[in-house]
Amino acid sequence: MIQSFSISNYRSLRDVVAPLEQLNIVTGANGSGKSNLYKSLKLLSEAASGNLVSALAKEGGLDSLFWAGPESFSRDMKAGTQPVQGGPRREAVRLKLGFCSDDFGYCVSLGLPPPPMADNPDPSMFSLDPEIKRECIWAGPSYRSASCLVDRKGPVVKVRSGRKWEVYVQNMNTFESILSEIADPIAVPEIFSIRSIIKSWRFYDHFRTDKESIIRVPQIGTRTPVLDHDGHDLVAALRTIIEIGDNEALNLAIDDAFPGASIAISVDEGTRFTLQFYQHGLLRPLDQSELSDGTLRYLLLTAALLTPRPPELLVLNEPETSLHPDLIPALARLIIRASKETQVWIVSHSTKLVKELNMDTDNHAISLVKELGETLIKGQGLLDKPSWHWPD
Repeated sequence: MIQSFSISNYRSLRDVVAPLEQLNIVTGANGSGKSNLYKSLKLLSEAASGNLVSALAKEGGLDSLFWAGPESFSRDMKAGTQPVQGGPRREAVRLKLGFCSDDFGYCVSLGLPPPPMADNPDPSMFSLDPEIKRECIWAGPSYRSASCLVDRKGPVVKVRSGRKWEVYVQNMNTFESILSEIADPIAVPEIFSIRSIIKSWRFYDHFRTDKESIIRVPQIGTRTPVLDHDGHDLVAALRTIIEIGDNEALNLAIDDAFPGASIAISVDEGTRFTLQFYQHGLLRPLDQSELSDGTLRYLLLTAALLTPRPPELLVLNEPETSLHPDLIPALARLIIRASKETQVWIVSHSTKLVKELNMDTDNHAISLVKELGETLIKGQGLLDKPSWHWPD
């Protein structure tokens, strides 16, 4: 299980260490930083697939993602007796992301490259690409130099061997992560383990359910134990749950939301799967093209939460979108059920969904507030923060 997630210098997240439990509910007013927290976790997941730099580019480039406020706030600034102003920086500007699991911890630090040499006749056109300055993997609840197992500084990667360090790579590209470039489970099992953990994370955010959505069109079906992030393989995923997953839980989830309703899957000669949604009072079933946005979205969330292959971490961003309030209790029960098998992170605006989820005593609430443009975890004092140290 992920014990804590840490972010530094990402948009409004100047310095956040979020403790995590089995079921985590992130709430807060509009503009408090919920989306930034979600995006930063998703950004960290890109390191394992080698898309970290391109993901930064899609968000506008590293320079635009940095925390825009001062390096630190003085007591007078916080009290309002002195205007918020910057000063000479004591540290280089870095975007830092990291997490700690039951066994290992990982962090990555990104910064802008040094300016090109004035006498360079042919400077690179990629001179504004972010560089990975530091990556570390350690054992234990927080980073310590004595517990560090893999340490990457710029192009050099060192691996601990007993009490000594051995250079594993001397010339790694600064735009590539060790998680995507080093794949030796024998020499560096720690990298293999961290990559496996991160690659199992799943993110679901705003399925497209409009009339032109690909989800509404029959698709060629193949076994689908994991619903794709865009939900295009919904019908195949539901059929997979029926055949090799918890079919009883699927039937109960549909009946819980739509009393008396049930589903079936039909297949044409071209092996295209079509959903058949049977509802009390109707003389024929409805297919996916006829369902309302809310009904289709509920089925998508059901397929994600009842997956036959539970991930290490399942993240849902505003799952209540487009759902009728009457469906919220059934969705909450689905989420609570899924949290018994996998760690779940919910980002929500819905007070009703949060209230329903709070009926589960094992949930962990993370309420965000914003002060002087900075996102903070409400009520978190110095003694409440999980132990966390960034490498020097």
